[in-house]
Amino acid sequence: MRRFLIRLAALSEKETLHMLRDPQVVYLALGLPLVLVLLFGYAVSFDVEDVEIAVVDRDHSAESRGFIQRLDESDAFDIVVALETEAEVEPLLRRDEVKAALVIPRGFAKSLLRGEETRLQLMMDGADGATARIALAYAAAIGQAETEDRMADAIGGIEPPVQARVRTWFNPRMESAQFVVPGLVAVILAVLAVLLSALTVAREWERGSMEQLFATPVDRLSVVLGKMLPYVALGLLQFVLVLTLGAWLFDVPVRGNFVVLVVAVTLFLVCVLGQGLFISMVTKSQQVATQIGAVSAILPSLILSGFLFPIENMPPLLQMIARVVPARYLIVTMRAVLLQGRGFEQVWPSLLSLVAIGAVIVGVTTMKFERRLD
Repeated sequence: MRRFLIRLAALSEKETLHMLRDPQVVYLALGLPLVLVLLFGYAVSFDVEDVEIAVVDRDHSAESRGFIQRLDESDAFDIVVALETEAEVEPLLRRDEVKAALVIPRGFAKSLLRGEETRLQLMMDGADGATARIALAYAAAIGQAETEDRMADAIGGIEPPVQARVRTWFNPRMESAQFVVPGLVAVILAVLAVLLSALTVAREWERGSMEQLFATPVDRLSVVLGKMLPYVALGLLQFVLVLTLGAWLFDVPVRGNFVVLVVAVTLFLVCVLGQGLFISMVTKSQQVATQIGAVSAILPSLILSGFLFPIENMPPLLQMIARVVPARYLIVTMRAVLLQGRGFEQVWPSLLSLVAIGAVIVGVTTMKFERRLD
């Protein structure tokens, strides 16, 4: 065991020196995460604000103007134009000058005063289905609030006996960044770890130094772990940088146990670094390893991990494939610990899954490493 640790330390030191002598690796490893946090944190947003809306007020009453003002004062809508007829709406929607149009019919105020059913028409541009659904929900909420106010006025200002008071836990302001940044940690680590480790063995083959490694009295597992450990340390540094920047710029909280995060990230790094080493050993070419590593790291981490799209909404086949994507389990753990304050007792299934995937990947990679020249 002592000899194994000594050899492992020597191989790790050798790989660390190779890494530090290549400034491009250091710049890529430490600079790119910061750029990606800024891009994803500010660009990837599910918030819907200031939807451009046109208004057709055919009633021209105090009630209609009050409802229009209420709509305009909300953060969801921004009234940009007032029209006279419904016929003017469609050209604006087709030219993408507005995303929606509200039509208030004649007799709106009279219907309210009589206590009759009053209908408004809201026309939405459904080309962007996600934005349209959220905007419709906002409009329905504004309409519901107007109805409750009218009911309270009708019964002498007495509050209704049943009222809905909504309280959102873990992300009260419903900010997209607090949902995106924890998942972004997994995506950044997956992409960079696979790409950096995919170049290690391939670089040895292209430089002709693999023969020297074969001549050393080390076993295959020592070689795999020795090449992996420096990048585990680098990945943990990347994790701290991303988390610090996320907390500073986007107010991402750390409500749970930080040790749980370190354990989860370490296990995840073993998985993705093993994947990169396996690609490097199979291809033996830095160019091919980079291409395969980029595709195999980016697509699963973005699409099949739950980073942007819920896994539960995917077809059964993709849900099965997502079970072997390591980023899925790290994202679940990151969001649970950072936002919900969970500990080991709640996230251990995800940690156990990372252990199983990592053991398989490291085992396959070790068996693939053959001490011979083709």
